Amino acid sequence: VGFIGLGKMGGAIAIRMTGNVKTLTVFDTQPAAIDRLVAKGASPATSVAAVAASSEIVFLSLPSPLIVRDVARELPRDAATRTVVDLSTTGPQIADEIAQILAARGLGLIDAPVSGGLAGAVNGTLAVMAAGAPGVFEKCRPLLATIGKVFFVGDRPGLGQTMKLCNNLLSAAVLALSSEAVVMGVKAGLDPKVMLDVINAGSGRNSATQDKFPRSVLPRTFDFGFSTGLMYKDVKLCMEEAERLGVPMWVGPAVRQIWMHACHELGADSDFTAIVKCIERLAKIEVRG
Repeated sequence: VGFIGLGKMGGAIAIRMTGNVKTLTVFDTQPAAIDRLVAKGASPATSVAAVAASSEIVFLSLPSPLIVRDVARELPRDAATRTVVDLSTTGPQIADEIAQILAARGLGLIDAPVSGGLAGAVNGTLAVMAAGAPGVFEKCRPLLATIGKVFFVGDRPGLGQTMKLCNNLLSAAVLALSSEAVVMGVKAGLDPKVMLDVINAGSGRNSATQDKFPRSVLPRTFDFGFSTGLMYKDVKLCMEEAERLGVPMWVGPAVRQIWMHACHELGADSDFTAIVKCIERLAKIEVRG
């Protein structure tokens, strides 16, 4: 098995895989990332082609659709690789393009984006949204099961991406709106911890109030493990796909604007839970536990 892309998510996923495969051959453009995996028992590679030379199944976990496409083009035709499993978020159209690039080289694609953040990657509790040829998927299912709960969402690449974009639109919306609601309450004089307790016992309960605020916002650590830039990218991809499909959206574009603003104000590399700071600054109040 091979693994290309050893950033925060990819590195954590690859570490989990080292204990579940005979040999995991890894590559990243950052040598330090490779060294971390070698220390966990992985075998280093010097290039994408070197990973493909020794790996029947190659996993990708990369930060942007264009990088995934570039790596797909680097995979050689006559190597050991037969299947590529892409854990990245690229959007359905790029997934289809990548599938065609790989098919021309005799390779199959399992489109398998994940959700659950860095903690899910570390603990093996990710939601894996896999799509592709059923026979190819079944060969990859045991490996995917080592990183989380696996859902087979469709028989063609791109459907996994669509599922991921729907999920992340909801995640982005509730984090932004929860930030607005909690800042308003704190400005009025409510205790933020009490607010979360009430919300989580009532109908406003969501993933932001249950997990992200208690873990990363109230303690002011802002270290949940997913970047503002990646969240904006995912929402933008979702809006583009909705437009392509002719699905009207009114709330979605507002969510995209909020995250674009957060990218400009906080920087793309900031943790996405820091979006609360954008509302705090304008409200002249700070949310603390």
